[in-house]
Order: sequence, then C-alpha cells, then structure tokens
Amino acid sequence: MNQPTDQREHTPIDPARVAAVDVLAAVRERDAYANLVLPKMLRDRKITGRDAALATELTYGTSRAVGMLDAIIAEVAKRPVTEIDGAVLDVLRLGTYQLLRTRIGAHAAVSTSVDLVRSRSGHGPVGFANAVLRKISQRDEDLWVQALAPSIAEDLIGHLAFQYAHPRWIAEVFDEALGGSAGALQAALAADDERPLTHLVARPGLITAEELALITGGEVGRYSPYCVYLDGGDPGDLEPIREGLAGVQDEGSQLVARALAQAPLEGPDSGRWLDLCAGPGGKAALLGALAEIEGARVDAVEKASHRAELISKSTRDLPVDVHVADGRDPGLEPGFDRVLVDAPCTGLGALRRRPEARWRRSPNDVAELVTLQHQLLTSAVELVRPGGVVVYSTCSPHPAETAGVVDRIVAELPVTPLDTRELVPGGIEGLGNGSSVQLWPHLHGTDAMFFAALRKD
Repeated sequence: MNQPTDQREHTPIDPARVAAVDVLAAVRERDAYANLVLPKMLRDRKITGRDAALATELTYGTSRAVGMLDAIIAEVAKRPVTEIDGAVLDVLRLGTYQLLRTRIGAHAAVSTSVDLVRSRSGHGPVGFANAVLRKISQRDEDLWVQALAPSIAEDLIGHLAFQYAHPRWIAEVFDEALGGSAGALQAALAADDERPLTHLVARPGLITAEELALITGGEVGRYSPYCVYLDGGDPGDLEPIREGLAGVQDEGSQLVARALAQAPLEGPDSGRWLDLCAGPGGKAALLGALAEIEGARVDAVEKASHRAELISKSTRDLPVDVHVADGRDPGLEPGFDRVLVDAPCTGLGALRRRPEARWRRSPNDVAELVTLQHQLLTSAVELVRPGGVVVYSTCSPHPAETAGVVDRIVAELPVTPLDTRELVPGGIEGLGNGSSVQLWPHLHGTDAMFFAALRKD
C-alpha cells in the first residue's frame, strides 16, 4: 500500500517571504545591511510589483522590530533566542512580525512560516516552530507589550523603548537630546519605528525638483529645494536616477550640503571647497552640482578605496576631485573656503533607513567615534582659510557626538559659531536650541541630522 504523501512538502513558498528570510539570514550570519542586500536580491530574482512590496515590508519591518520580537519568542519558547537555531529563528522572527504588525491572517502567517522552516531545516523543528507561532498569535501586539514591557508608571523610558522596538540606551539618548519630554520621546520613537518615504535629490543645474516629481510621480519636498518624496518602488528603476540627473538622499542631508554652499564667508569665495569625509558620495555629488553653478571645485576625501570609487561614480562629469586619504591628515594644501565634515557616527539618526542598525550599535561605540569626530573637525579647521566656513554634521542626535564635539572645538580653536538656523530655508520649526540645527523624523520627516557652521577667525 502506498504511504500517504505530506502535501505540505510540495507547497510552493512565495518569493516575497523567501527573499525576506534570505535577507534576514544574511544580516544575522554576516552582518549584512538589509537596505543593500534586498534591492539587489529583488532585481536578481526579478521580484516586482506586489511581491517586491511585500518582501520590502517584511524584511525592513522585521529587522526594525527584532528586539521586541525576540523578547516575545523567548517568552513563549521558554528559552533565550541564542539557544534557537539561527535558521529557525529567522523564520520565527518573520512569522511573529506578520502576526503582530501586519494585516496578514494568522493562519497564513503560521502556515507559510512552518513551510519555510521545513524547507530550510527539515522536519525536526517544525513542531516547535508551529507551537511557538500559534501561541504568539493568541495575543495582539498591544497585549504582548502590556505583558512584557516595563511598567509605564515605574519605567516610562523602558516601556516606550520596548513598545517602539528600540534598545533602552537609544531611547535614553533620544530622551536627553529632546530635553526629557515624555511626549516628544514617544513621538520620536514612534516615527523612528515607521517605514520612511524615499527621498530623492534633483541635481541642481540638471533637473528641478518639480520636473523630477512630475517624471517619477513623487511629491516635491517641504524644505530642500532639491527634494522629492517617493512612496515605494525601487529608485534604481527610475530613468532620472539611471541617467545621473537625480539621486537618493535624505532631505536632511540635502540641507546640510546646501548650508555649506550658502554659508556667508569673510572675503571672496575662491572656489576651493572640501568634503573631508565624502563616502559614499551623496553630499559630494550635491556639492559638486552646486559648485559647478558657482564656478567652484570640490576636493572629496575618503579613506576606503572602494567607497572612493562610489564617490567617483556618483560625481562623474562634476567638478569633483576624489582623494583616497585619511581626513585627519589628508595631505591637502590648506586655504579652503568651505569645508564639510560629515563625520562617521553612531547613525542613531537614520535608524528608520538602516533597520538592523539599532540592534548592532552599543553605548561603547560612542567614545571612540567622538575621538575621531574631534580629530576630523580639528583637521577641517586647520584646512579652512581665515574667514572660511566649516560645517560639521552627524546623522545622530547623541549630545556627545553633536554639541559636545562642537563646543570642545569652539573652546580649543579660533572659530566662531554661526547661526546655522539661518542657513536652512525659512519656515522650519523645532530646529533645537542654540546656533546649531537638529532635525527629527517626528518633526521634519527627515533623518535626525545635526549640523553646525563655524567660521574660522
């Protein structure tokens, strides 16, 4: 007599979930970046339309929420997630995300996850995965938060950090930067936990934001005169991107580059501009386009040769000279009129766009980065001429990386802070205290960019 066949073995698994779990595995196994791996995977596998949209939502959403998902999985499995096989954990995370944070039905979320476990790990862990996910499905997200998050009354920051899927230490950094306002902290964490719009930059002199919006079906940005908002899709498929007329760049970063080009100098602008930490090249490309209009030229410095190649590619046909050198001692002749220091940082301001980054960073990273930031800003002051301007920026709101670095340089070197708020378009509210600018996702829809302008005495 023929044995009954388990038809589930032959159930095809949809390409969106396969792609999502493959990216999660790459992130876990080799510290890959989801926002770099996924677009290439979708193109290589020719996944488009609704499948591509689903894969993107599942990949980035799961990556953002890993801390919360792991806490729930560990509670139900009665073991730390470190004791769960990695391939099985990838699927459990994906399944839990679908159950708690999407409109996908519980049956579909569980059954497709079980099929994924079976296809990757065999029959052994199928029962375990099925039991864990079914138990998780018995509560919605709010009930799980209520069950596992710290008490609001006893630990508000801890509760909000769990609710909006952030490590506690990052929530504490945001709280300090926002002045201890519970309402502002909740708004910032909530905005940071959402899928961001894609921001395009229209290259000045080549295409206007209005033209770019018309071609792409996007919406002209609120603040940067070069920005267009795009809701979904692969920007790499857009003709203006392929032809070098536009790029992908957060509106906050566009405002940083614009501020450097707009900053008032003492004495004439001789046309020597410098981007001291230029990789991967977004700000250098915008500066190069602005420099071409002004008759200036940009030197772009990048320590890593592969990132320098990216700069060369993004600035082709622009007045930009790329140097493979360390910004702390680049070997360039001093006397620059304008210098940008977009310093390496924790990246806490771009967690929406780098979904797994919040779970990789540690408070221990900050001290070493602050030392590097101070060294780079010191180098910039040495390279700029008297009367010239340095703009220091970080994609982080961490006080140690922002005001802390700037205040130390002002105390040590002959520089005078400019009112950086005057270097952004009018009508932008909530830019922070003092002379610097601090942008926020919940207030401005941008990454949490910080920048300050300093004139050399």
